Amino acid sequence: MLGFTAVTILAWFVVVVAAGVLRGRFFGLFAAVMLGVHSASAVALYPYFEWCWPAYLWLHGAVFLHFGSLIWARMRPLPWRLVVTMPGMFFAAAMILAVPWSVAVAVGFDPWAPWLPFALAAVGLLQSVTLSSEEIDVRLDGEVVAARGVSRHPRGASGEGRTLRIVQITDPHLGPFMSVSRLRSICERAVSREPDLILLTGDFLTMESQQDPEDLERALEPLAKAKGRVFACFGNHDHEAPDIVRGACSAHGITLLVDEEATLDTKAGPVQILGADFVYRDRAGHLEALAEKYPRRDGHLRVILLHDPGAFRHLPEGHGDIVFAGHTHGGQIGLVSLGLPWTFVSGLSSMPDHGLWARGRDRLYVHRGTGHYGFPLRLGVPAEESLVTLWLDG
Repeated sequence: MLGFTAVTILAWFVVVVAAGVLRGRFFGLFAAVMLGVHSASAVALYPYFEWCWPAYLWLHGAVFLHFGSLIWARMRPLPWRLVVTMPGMFFAAAMILAVPWSVAVAVGFDPWAPWLPFALAAVGLLQSVTLSSEEIDVRLDGEVVAARGVSRHPRGASGEGRTLRIVQITDPHLGPFMSVSRLRSICERAVSREPDLILLTGDFLTMESQQDPEDLERALEPLAKAKGRVFACFGNHDHEAPDIVRGACSAHGITLLVDEEATLDTKAGPVQILGADFVYRDRAGHLEALAEKYPRRDGHLRVILLHDPGAFRHLPEGHGDIVFAGHTHGGQIGLVSLGLPWTFVSGLSSMPDHGLWARGRDRLYVHRGTGHYGFPLRLGVPAEESLVTLWLDG
């Protein structure tokens, strides 16, 4: 036990110092916190898993190898991801989930079911590498929702009227769990559904995919077959390498709207698409200025691309027939897989986390995301690969 603890402390020190010196103070601090939480739980629970110490050591080491590799971040080949990244993220997620168990050990209790965090992380790993196809009907009936603020809203059902078929791809986060080939396949399937519009609502990148511009360009290549029908906006992570996103979109005829508008004719009638940039401060002022610069066009369905659903409440009322957002990864941790709407995001904030929301006549659809980032895994909130059919009354 003392040997395991000493080796863990040494590994933490080496990776954190190297991260701070070679990549910068911010990443060093990030590594210190994440690996610190991980290490504390791993040391506390080690006595309960000493019977399988080779596997425990391998998984524990994979976490440090993964974080160490991020000092020289780049897209890694499949063998590395299978042997290091995915096992490491599984173990790191289990150790974060195991914090209550490690606290119990620290205060002298014998924790109940120490295997449970590993079981939950295994489910999360499966949900992080799979996608399920969905078809969703959303009726835009113009009903005024009287509830104060932004509220969940029923999607409605298919029926009679004009339709607009839309595939949204958001938060692919090209990186450890989203390879170039996997994102290419997602784009190929999007095109094969022959939608009227394909909407990309940001966060294309992670630190691993910011090194080689060709990675995102190759991943988005299938969308060139839908040229003229593909529109995109920036997410927060895209501001870390905006030229890469601009270049990939330009290479394949994807219209990137950064506080800009586009119009097109569809079988459902003319559509005005407004793409909002991601901003951190004064979101209300930003969206008010954008709405003033690009007012409603008569007779057009008004579609807004807004990466951050938390900004929806700042959009001037009446300016978004339908707003498409992402950013939350659907809440990433929650009970959606059990048919319940609760997620970590909705539990801790008022931000719309997934599905359809309403304010007045405006509607917001929050996509659960194609990939994920931040917390190592999804858990209880599956990734989304959907075809949304908008039913337009009148």
